[in-house]
Amino acid sequence: MPVRETFTQASAVHERHRDGDRASFSADLHPGWGVGGRPNGGYLLAVLGRAVAATGRHPDVVAVSAHFLRPPATGPADVELEVLHEGRSVSTVRASLRQEGRTCVEALVTTGDLDRTAPVWRGEIEPPAVAAMEDCTRLVAVTDAFEVPLMDQLDLRLDPGSMGWTVGAPTGRGELLGRIALLDEPAFDPLSLLVAVDAFPPAPFDVEVTGWVPTIQLSAYVRARPADGPVVVRHRAQVIAQGRVDETTTVWDRNGAVVAQGTQLAGIRLAPR
Repeated sequence: MPVRETFTQASAVHERHRDGDRASFSADLHPGWGVGGRPNGGYLLAVLGRAVAATGRHPDVVAVSAHFLRPPATGPADVELEVLHEGRSVSTVRASLRQEGRTCVEALVTTGDLDRTAPVWRGEIEPPAVAAMEDCTRLVAVTDAFEVPLMDQLDLRLDPGSMGWTVGAPTGRGELLGRIALLDEPAFDPLSLLVAVDAFPPAPFDVEVTGWVPTIQLSAYVRARPADGPVVVRHRAQVIAQGRVDETTTVWDRNGAVVAQGTQLAGIRLAPR
């Protein structure tokens, strides 16, 4: 049976101690917000971001740069924070997620106020043509090859043109398009957008389906509060070399506004050529 819990519940943190520029929180990493028995990377960023947003003068996470040192298990975890800079418009906090005394994720988190700014220019970054939600294919949590409980928490649907890899016919473009909705909440917010930038299947699946593609480093930018409803996502692989792949993700809301972006480096193992 699916293990369901809303994003707000699953990413909750509880303050334990605060002393000057340092604070500590407890968290309970939820098994439903993961892939293959391990918590999803974007979900982990959201847990760290929730703790950071609770401590500073600025309410919104606007940027996160995280290194994944070892995969945490589901269950209890500790979040340790150190405020590095607190300015008028942004603050920067070092955030560590730890289990059993070992650091699993190390991140720098920048907070600001998304209500204070509006887009001025965005270059050639228009939303792609994606089929309507009802014409896209929803990904399921359990298949013959993968177990992805995260798909029981999200309504993640791929455009028909991005489904070739599921039947052994990737396009070779290294690009996946689709839409995501939260099942239990009406809209994404700045924290849940951190999940949206890391929720899609690995983009290199559209080149060659492989096994696990573990994230090494993930940077995410939250650009605006999204309108209610599903978001559009474009997830691209850039270069595959030396057993690593870099991927970029752009997220638009239903009004066509860019609301989040992500870039990550991940490990990959392709078949010998």
